[in-house]
Amino acid sequence: MRVGAILGAMILPATGLVAQEFGLPAGCTAYLTVQNQSCAVEHHFTCEGDADGTQRRVSLSEDGMTYMGQIDAETQWLQSYQPLSGYTEVLESNPQDRASFPGLIATGVDTYDFQTRSAEIGTTRYVGRDTLTGQRVEIDGVMLEETTYNLTAYTADGVLLWQSEGREYISRDWRMFLSGKGRVTTPSDSFVRDSTPVEFIFPGEAGFLSTKPKYGCGVMMSAAPALQEFFNDYI
Repeated sequence: MRVGAILGAMILPATGLVAQEFGLPAGCTAYLTVQNQSCAVEHHFTCEGDADGTQRRVSLSEDGMTYMGQIDAETQWLQSYQPLSGYTEVLESNPQDRASFPGLIATGVDTYDFQTRSAEIGTTRYVGRDTLTGQRVEIDGVMLEETTYNLTAYTADGVLLWQSEGREYISRDWRMFLSGKGRVTTPSDSFVRDSTPVEFIFPGEAGFLSTKPKYGCGVMMSAAPALQEFFNDYI
């Protein structure tokens, strides 16, 4: 399903005093809402017609949607859309070194080197490494495993765009990475962002599919909001 089709199918949140709920496209089913520390709420869902193991995620700030992405069973970034910047990235068909969630689980380390294509910003190369630390962390009753990561983005000509490093978490049950705390450095700026999960909310529970982030809102940011939202999927 194309990004534009999904956006067009999503139900805009109602205004007023009624609790706002994020609307999914027809044929899609949400299974998890995560309230993060960085004034962001995200929803994880699957859609009919996607390949087995495909998962989708949307992230929202106080001002609305900031990210929509799609990963496969290996947790490769298949496609991502940045509403604030208005561009889409799609994974190349034959990456040099594919990201591998099973590989990380089996060996404790996973390296990757791949490119994405975008009609708006061209080709971007991502080179990085994820490492399991051996530490298990319980957040809101959910047991996660801690990782460290480093990730560098380059233009097609090899010019450095930005670097990011920090800590994240994985869930083997959900086959996904969950954000933690990391630093992003660009040629002109650097900032730290803590996107650690605070609450996990499941179908039928209060706050499931909420459009309102609860934690870390109103905090003075060390970098421009647009710059921080650009890195929504990287830290």
